[in-house]
Amino acid sequence: MSRPNHVRLLHVLLISQIALGTAGTVWAQGGPPGGMPPTPVEVAKPTREAVVEAASAVGSLRANEAVVLRAELPGRIESIHFEEGSRVNKGDLLFTLDASLTKAEVAEWEATVAQSQREMDRANDLVAKKLAAQNDLDAKRSLLAIDQARLGSARTRLAKSQIRAPFSGMVGLRQVSVGEYIQSADELVSLVQVDPLKVDFRVPESLAARVAAGLEVEVGLDAYPGEVFTGKVYAVDPQVDVQTRSVMLRATLANREGRLRPGQFANVRVELARRADSLTIPEQALWPQGGKQYVYVIEAGKAALQEVRIGKRSAGRVEVLSGLSADADVIIAGQLKIGPGSPVVPLNLRVAKP
Repeated sequence: MSRPNHVRLLHVLLISQIALGTAGTVWAQGGPPGGMPPTPVEVAKPTREAVVEAASAVGSLRANEAVVLRAELPGRIESIHFEEGSRVNKGDLLFTLDASLTKAEVAEWEATVAQSQREMDRANDLVAKKLAAQNDLDAKRSLLAIDQARLGSARTRLAKSQIRAPFSGMVGLRQVSVGEYIQSADELVSLVQVDPLKVDFRVPESLAARVAAGLEVEVGLDAYPGEVFTGKVYAVDPQVDVQTRSVMLRATLANREGRLRPGQFANVRVELARRADSLTIPEQALWPQGGKQYVYVIEAGKAALQEVRIGKRSAGRVEVLSGLSADADVIIAGQLKIGPGSPVVPLNLRVAKP
């Protein structure tokens, strides 16, 4: 035998020996002669928990009631009865205007009415005695009515010289001083009611059918980082804003301590729905295909692909609305190495904690 043929024969024998050794090793490790070993996967069982659907928005706080007090009649400010920035109650006297001329006018018309009343009584007696015509009595009655109306008008002007709080709240910074002469409609001071407060915010028109009075809201403010103030929606604008394609909602917030102020910027979270006993799984268990969502579950030691309908996603978890039983063994890691029908072995088996 020539030397080249002898070398070629040695190479063939060496390759055959290596192949036989490798096959023996696979057989010794337990690998079935007809298939691959089970693929290790991580498994979790679904959990039941409360799921809240919410929408986030930005808004602003506004006073429950707010008004700028103005004088209805011109006059000189005689006295001011409040401290700026203080609380006042409905009906409290805030300003008094000089009313000396109006008081004199009231006194004059009171005397005129008294005289007209006496003249009418005298005419009534004369008519009763057939000493005066009925027309004379009617004229006296008309004159008395006119004088009484003028007296009432004078008394109204006198009452308007005292400016009172139309509702309870906090007065702002006054714009006038004692002794100043003001015209009608001049701005005097603002009055706002800050407990409760209102919060106005908008949601997209796609949520218009899901918002209604009574929904709970959580409000966060930059002035109080980490704090949450709660309230409820009490009104929904019946119109959609054609410019922003959004719907305005208005909620109320308690403000008994007076910490919140009208005009503050607010981050609002409105609760749209709450499901107390929803099935949830880790989000990494989802296996999307063709616009649909699937999960792998273990059935008789093999991977099975099941279509599911999902709902709310939150903090790495997803709600399963249908397609999955509560006792399923859901594969949450290792999906890339398997397919439907692949033999699998769980590395763990735990309840998927929320």
